[in-house]
Formats: sequence, structure tokens, C-alpha cells
Amino acid sequence: MKRIAVLGATGALIAGTIAAAPAASAGDQTPGGSAYGASAEAHGVDVAATRAAKAGIHWTDCPSDWGFKAPIQCGFVTVPIDYAKPDGATIKLAVDRVRSTGTPAQRQGALLYNPGGPGGSGMKFPMRVTTKNPLWTRTAQAYDFVGFDPRGVGHSSPISCEDPREFVKAPKADPVPGDQADKLAQRKLAKEYADGCAHRSGPLLRYMTTPNAARDMDVIRAALGEKKLNYLGVSYGTYLGAVYATLFPTHVRRLLVDSVVNPNPDQIWYQNNLNQDVAFEGRWKDFENWVAQHDAAYHLGTTRAKVEQQWQRLRATAKSHQLGGVVGPAELIAFFQNAPYFDQYWPIIADAWGKYAAGDAKPLIKAAGPDYSNVAGNTTAENSNAVYTAVECNDAHWPTSWRTWDRDNTALNAKYPFLTWSNAWMNLPCATWTQPQHTPLDVRSRGGLPSVLIVQSTRDAATPYSGAVELHRRLRGSEMITERDAGSHGVTGLVNPCINDRVTAYFVDGRLDGHDVVCGPHAVPTEAIGKASAE
Repeated sequence: MKRIAVLGATGALIAGTIAAAPAASAGDQTPGGSAYGASAEAHGVDVAATRAAKAGIHWTDCPSDWGFKAPIQCGFVTVPIDYAKPDGATIKLAVDRVRSTGTPAQRQGALLYNPGGPGGSGMKFPMRVTTKNPLWTRTAQAYDFVGFDPRGVGHSSPISCEDPREFVKAPKADPVPGDQADKLAQRKLAKEYADGCAHRSGPLLRYMTTPNAARDMDVIRAALGEKKLNYLGVSYGTYLGAVYATLFPTHVRRLLVDSVVNPNPDQIWYQNNLNQDVAFEGRWKDFENWVAQHDAAYHLGTTRAKVEQQWQRLRATAKSHQLGGVVGPAELIAFFQNAPYFDQYWPIIADAWGKYAAGDAKPLIKAAGPDYSNVAGNTTAENSNAVYTAVECNDAHWPTSWRTWDRDNTALNAKYPFLTWSNAWMNLPCATWTQPQHTPLDVRSRGGLPSVLIVQSTRDAATPYSGAVELHRRLRGSEMITERDAGSHGVTGLVNPCINDRVTAYFVDGRLDGHDVVCGPHAVPTEAIGKASAE
């Protein structure tokens, strides 16, 4: 699941009970695809995949403004907007690849990747080969590394909900409300954002769902000339992979999911986001403990309580006098929440914070403030947030009563204040969503699904550990690697031989342990590394 952003917009005030969104059609409630089910969408996938297999992908050098150089190649795959109407309107999905580095005898096919979101682009995946990342050397000998932009993302008919210049404008209001007027103002922003999605995103918006993204992956598989899919999914990419495995179990060869979204239909997506708030608080405390242990470097307090006092002081200062005129509490949270996501960021964040406390605010303002000159980056950020909103709002039925949102988030904020309200406001557009909302797919093993490998850290904030346990339960025959006493989001890219060696063995040799495995944690950064990284 993606990093939280705080909305900013202007528009009409909303009040009272929020009107319900239209009910979903039955299409996404029934598993489909050539391997399972008999829905209209299943037939549409068969048609689109047959066409894609015949057309293949015309691989060329990537456009210069995409940022990928040879030997990476780029192309497009055509998919229907609506799989119930395969002869209707289509879009093109951007894909890229780097060929396997091994001999023809070593090559096992293509490995498709999704980094999460919803709204993340997988197009950088081939760079793991071109930059010679040692963790992926043997896997790269066996597979072409294939990235893609999911529908609505990046170069795949991008959608938008707000002018990117407005999206990044700062400072935004403090997400923690002080009174009812603050809540009404945030509700107003959320409704306008939902309306903006409807006005700016066109006919693709209603078809931005996880099942449709999974159907797109099956068409990409066919276009690649692959009989079965090899897949690596991280964060939201785990849910996308789980939905694919449910819809197309006999099309799966090897599927690894890392940092797992809880796939229980009752958790998608409202409850999953509430669960995030609890987990983020725990991981935030891990960061504060680490800062306290390195007080000699950062001088922010020798105990977690003292570091927390510094945080509250910083928030209060930024609320009364925005740092540099652009960094208030919302911008601070957007920057500091990187710490619960990735412990590699701990030294970088602590360094900027420590310098601020010592009297130099510039590093913190630069890190947390907007970069108005980065037009491409701001457009990407707005697009990513638009896709996140569209997919999560379309995927499931959300509460439409403000009383429910207010009750749940007020209660959570009392115990878990770090992220609760900023997370609530980011998701609140789903309460006034005008597109059909669907019943989430019942993810579970279907006939012919091979063993899936699940990788998860126990203290992950964005996708709490219980989600991996739930997916493990639902996918019979799956195996799970647990990284104990660790909490970085995205485990397979970290240096931990206990995990790295098993990931390689799974992809290259198809080998599993035959039982679940618990690994110790990867090494946590030191303040010395942090200073070098920050410089």
C-alpha cells in the first residue's frame, strides 16, 4: 500500500450523511479468466489474450524522456477498457524489459513485477539488472525482467484527479483536527477531490479495479509469449498477485509476494487502512528508540519519551510558523512517515531533524517542502495518488456515513496519533465516490495453483503481519518466510541472506523448504552510515 499523502483542494462544503455510491455490477464479484469462471469478463480476457499473443510486443529503444537506456527496451500491450466488452474501447499499457543475462539453456521466461500502490510504476524493475544489483544476479540469468505501468499509471493512459500544481501546493492544513470546523474543511477537500477524479479521468475511471489490473497482467503474459506467469509483487502488488492467482490459477508458474495486504474481503480497504494506523504507531516508536540510542549523533533525546517531546515541539512550531513558509504539520508527517516504512531512511531523517534542532532548518525544509520546479515528479505524484484513490474506492464498498469515519478515527487517534487523521483524509474521497463500488474478490486457492512464496517482516507498518498470515491461510500449499523483529516494508530488496538465498532458490530452481521459515532481522543502519547517506 502506498505512502500516505495529504489532500489539498478547494470546493463546496459537505454536511450531514454522505450519499451512497451506486451499487456494483456483478462483473467483478465472480472470478473470471480462461482458467476459472464463466463471466463476461472471463470471455473478454480470452479474446484479448488471444489477440495479444498473436500481436506480440514490438520492442524498441525506450523514448528518451522515459529515462531508460539500452539494453532496456520498451513497448505497448493493448487491452480493453472494459473486459465485458473486448471489442470496445482499448488502451495501451506501457511495458519494458531487459533480456536474461544467462545462456539460452538457463532462460526460464519472463518475470513480471509490480511495486505496489495502487499507483506505482514497475518500469524501473529492469534496472535491477542493468545496475548489476548482486541480489538478483542469478535470477536475472534465468528471466527477462519485465516492468509495466498498470492501467491509469504513468505511460498507460494516466488518470488525474487534480491539477498537479494544486496537488503539491504547500503548506496544507494540519491533518489533526482541532475542532469541528477543521473536520468540515477536510471533508470539503475530500469531496472535491472525489469530484475531480470524476471530472478529469474520463471513461477509464470506473474500470480502475484490481481485478481488471490482474486481467491486464494475463494479457501481458500472453503478449510476452509466456504460457504461465512468473511474478514478484510488493505491497499492493501482493494483493494484485493474489487476485491474479485466484482468477488464473492454472496460468501461474512462480509467484512471490512480499509485504502482504490482508486479502480478507472484510478488510478491503477501509479496515486495512485503520489497521495501518495501529502498525504505523508501533513502527514510529521503533524509530524513536533508534534515534534515542544515537543521541550522540543527533542530540534529540536519550529516551523515546524525550524524542517524542521533540517531535511534538516540532509539530507545534510548524503549525504556528510554517518552516520556510511551506512546511507545516502535514508536510512533516509526509516526510517523517518514511521512517516507519523503511529503516534505511532512519539516519537521513534523523540527520535533517537533528540539524534543525541545532539551528539549521534548511535540510529539513528542503526534504519536507515541495519542489515546484520538478514538474514531471509532481505530475507523477498526482497521478499515483489518483490511481490509489480510484482503485481503492472502486474495489470495495466504503462507509458513506461521516459518523462512522469520525467515530473510528477519533477513537484510533487517541491511542495511535502519528498517522491516523492524515490517513483518514486521504481515503475519505471514497465516502462520496460516484463510480460503482464492487464486492472484493474472495481470494483463495483454486485448482491448479502451484506453491506461492510469501515474505513478510513482523513489524511492517504499511501491511501489518496479520495480512501475510491471512493470505498464507487462504492459499493452500503456500510457504511463508518471516523476518523476525524487523519492520521495513519490502523485504526481498534488503540484504538478508536467510531471505535472499531462498528467494533466488524459488525463482531459479523452484525450490522451497517444505515448511515455513523464520529469519532474523537484517542489519539496522548506524548513525555513521546515516551521515554519509545524508551528505
